[in-house]
Amino acid sequence: MTDLATRPAPLLLARAAPALLGYAAVRALGLVALAVWSAARDKSAHTLLTARWDSLWYVRVADLGYGYEVRLPNGDVHSNLAFFPLLPWLERAVSAVTPLSYADAGLVVSTLASLAAAWGIFAVADHVYGPRVGVCAVLVWAVLPVGVVQSMAYTESLFTALAAWALYAVLTGRWVTAGTFAALAGLTRPVGLAVVAAVWVAALAPSFAGNRSAPVRDRSAPEPRSVPRPSGAPVWRRALGMLLAPAGAAGYVLWVGHRTGGGPLGYLDVQAGWRNGFDGGYAFARFVADKFTSFPSALAGVGLVVGVGLVLWLYVVGVRQGQPLPLLVYTGVVVALALCASSYFGSKPRLLMPAFSLLLPLARALAALRTARSAPILGAVAVASALYGAFWLNGSGPP
Repeated sequence: MTDLATRPAPLLLARAAPALLGYAAVRALGLVALAVWSAARDKSAHTLLTARWDSLWYVRVADLGYGYEVRLPNGDVHSNLAFFPLLPWLERAVSAVTPLSYADAGLVVSTLASLAAAWGIFAVADHVYGPRVGVCAVLVWAVLPVGVVQSMAYTESLFTALAAWALYAVLTGRWVTAGTFAALAGLTRPVGLAVVAAVWVAALAPSFAGNRSAPVRDRSAPEPRSVPRPSGAPVWRRALGMLLAPAGAAGYVLWVGHRTGGGPLGYLDVQAGWRNGFDGGYAFARFVADKFTSFPSALAGVGLVVGVGLVLWLYVVGVRQGQPLPLLVYTGVVVALALCASSYFGSKPRLLMPAFSLLLPLARALAALRTARSAPILGAVAVASALYGAFWLNGSGPP
């Protein structure tokens, strides 16, 4: 089988076309459901997508720069320094060359980024397991219950796109490209740390792809295939990729520390103002435990336990199926940061969204089915996801 890494971009795009068309169809269904549901509640779907929650903070950064903050009655300080700069930069750039507002520019960026993310997810899954699994992986990512966030002026789609292409570059031995994408991911969200970790581990363990004669095998995979080992690259390319990878996140964090006078750890002080931190999951465990103090909320508690169990089970399955080391490292860090953060528990589902490699076992299982069986399953889940997304965004939505 010809290594996909040697194919030019137009051929890779043509190969990904079925996945991208399917992804666009799912997202279109979600937007139609949102528009209808919002109209029935006399709300604006456009406002829900562009001007609520974090999207407002990104627009303020694009419009006013950094320095805006809100002081709450309890003494907490919510500073816009908590929000990384790449999305606001892109919003400002798009708005500068079009008649779009910053909010609408953010929606354009998110829409294009979601397609780039779908393409990147396909590229990774196709490289490891083949095109059928690649298509299924994209569709499963699209039909996530909180998939509507992919269409919002948020950073999830942008970050996932950069992370997926960084991982694809790692898997194909393009170390400078991987480092560049990792640096950009680090300018997008704090979880860019996960991409940096994947690049570093892969660069330091060049045999991560395993033995060519030992293909990844699983009964759920329709066509087991070996994961090609990236071709040998000069040491300086690996080193340069490693140096580039943390540049984005480190540069922004150090700049925040200098601006606030808090030194290298000043960004942590900014996050503390939002009551964000990393406590190993203690606060989240207490939050879940508190749900079992009364009967109605106990059902939510059961749902949370099942959800966390499913995430951990999918990760273990990925390990047992022999996913490449960079994917496992990336996913592990994303999951750890999402589940072990000490605040904003309602945001955890969207914080887990970039961990697309968690979905590969499900994609492999679907790919093993005949299309006549997998298509109705995905169709039904897509409808349910669209309806839930419309309900959720018209209600509590993603904090």
